[in-house]
Amino acid sequence: MNNLDYGIIGNCKSAALISKKGAIDWCCLPNFDSSSVFAKILDEKKGGTFEILVSDAYTISQKYIAKTNILVTEFTNGTDVFESIDFMPRYQNEDGSYHTPADIIRYIKLISGKPSFRVKYDPKLEYAKEETYSKNAKHYIKSVTDKGKYDTLYLYSDIDLETILTSEDIVVTRNSYFLISYHEKILEQSLELCYLKLQRTRVYWMNWSENTTLYTFYNKEILRSALVLKLLSYEKSGAVLAAATTSLPETIGEVRNWDYRFCWIRDASMVIKVISDLGHRQVAQRFLKFIINIIPDKDEKIQIMYGINGEKDLTEKTLDHLSGYKNSSPVRIGNAAFHQKQNDIYGILMNVIYQQFIKFDTPVDDSESLWTISKSIVHIVSVNWQKPDKGIWEFRTEERHFTFSKLLCWVAVDRAIKIGELIGKIDTNPKWIALRDRIYDDIYKNAWNEEVQAYTQSYGSSDLDASTLLMESYGFIAATDPRFISTVKATESELCNDGLLYRYKNKDDFGLPSSSFTICSFWFINSLNKIGEKKKAKAMFDQLLSYSNHLGLFSEDIDFKSKRLLGNFPQAYSHLALIETAVNFSENETKEHN
Repeated sequence: MNNLDYGIIGNCKSAALISKKGAIDWCCLPNFDSSSVFAKILDEKKGGTFEILVSDAYTISQKYIAKTNILVTEFTNGTDVFESIDFMPRYQNEDGSYHTPADIIRYIKLISGKPSFRVKYDPKLEYAKEETYSKNAKHYIKSVTDKGKYDTLYLYSDIDLETILTSEDIVVTRNSYFLISYHEKILEQSLELCYLKLQRTRVYWMNWSENTTLYTFYNKEILRSALVLKLLSYEKSGAVLAAATTSLPETIGEVRNWDYRFCWIRDASMVIKVISDLGHRQVAQRFLKFIINIIPDKDEKIQIMYGINGEKDLTEKTLDHLSGYKNSSPVRIGNAAFHQKQNDIYGILMNVIYQQFIKFDTPVDDSESLWTISKSIVHIVSVNWQKPDKGIWEFRTEERHFTFSKLLCWVAVDRAIKIGELIGKIDTNPKWIALRDRIYDDIYKNAWNEEVQAYTQSYGSSDLDASTLLMESYGFIAATDPRFISTVKATESELCNDGLLYRYKNKDDFGLPSSSFTICSFWFINSLNKIGEKKKAKAMFDQLLSYSNHLGLFSEDIDFKSKRLLGNFPQAYSHLALIETAVNFSENETKEHN
């Protein structure tokens, strides 16, 4: 049973999740991080939904229009067939700006016969905190909250509004439309206008897909993942969200439920590398600009994450009136991890800045500010690298000397040295080279566990951690180094469970982890591939791809036993790692056949 059987639609401003049966069960308007207008995914009874209801005689199937983020749900009983084509408009205006209204359009297309359906139109504004009332206001259905924060939503349709409100049978004798909007429309809405928006949005996504690099293998999977990443990029600021949802649990019934509608700096370097390699340099550059704009002055603390408009305060609250996904409470909005000290952030940032210099033309003014940032980061690292922190997995209690944090401190200094060489600023190098060597020696000596024959999670620990697999891709160690090969094998024997990986197996703040973190499985497959176990790696990759949902989408976690998708969805990090792994396999094959 794969319970995250949802498709995602969006327009780089907001997004909606649509179930396999055609119900809109999650959407925040007008932006990704606004309060929800539909949240059935977080509470079956109270959350709010927009369902298309048909009799049991119908079978329902779902797919994307090829090379787009337009979702088609087909309803058929053999004779009577119709489709609900769902999308959020996105296309270019004549002046070059993008038309991205806070709208969802459901275009109902008659295919054959005289199908019939009912709708359950039940929006619940403001996370369903107060009662929402929907009424026929002649030109549209208007939904309002009566207490608390005032909010409104509008539904336009060429189907009789009373029929919609009372959930009566609708017989499909022609094409028709529903248009949900956060704003009241100034122009009159019509079927023709909705059809035009559908075609223009389709052309936009197809053009975008055409500009995506083609590879020898896994093109379909790479493109779908790229389309997900584009959907999760916020037009206004260039930020890329970790996921479109909040509080989908890592394990059903547990409390590891977090709000992921924010931008983690850690995801940034990977987004920029992968997306620009796919040919979408503009997405990469806009994200880079977002990162550079939020980097504080010389001595201010850098956060691990920010709001999608660069907000620094992401105070966490719980919505106790919602029961949570499959009754997994609490439901959280905001994320307390923004307070955490994670020393890996400096290496992540320096890697981002280094990529700016090697991938893009950098104007002198930008180069100067980036060089100032680089020097500032090296200074911060020199003061902080020997201190413990919370680590990549954001342990909320104890601080330790995490190997991954130390590795990224090494990366920070290494990339700063390389940038200095690129721009001819090598006078600070002797000091920096000495610092880089000191960090390297410290990791080499203290992170290695002779007994386990592996680099472990933290200094003095025998616990293994999937993040040590990244030591090779960051350039700390060669894939042929016996220590790396041994770390990969020890990680497999300790953390691999039926082809999926634990992040780690030691206890954390919430007990023992009981699901697989999707990205770790991709990291492991990449590492196997690098150490020469290519056949085994490819078989594991194909197996892992089969665990996606019916549309090729991945969440943050996968249940070891049932292979059910868990955690926030769709997860940018998982799709980034999928692309990187698929591209590595393609490049391997190309090299071997040349």
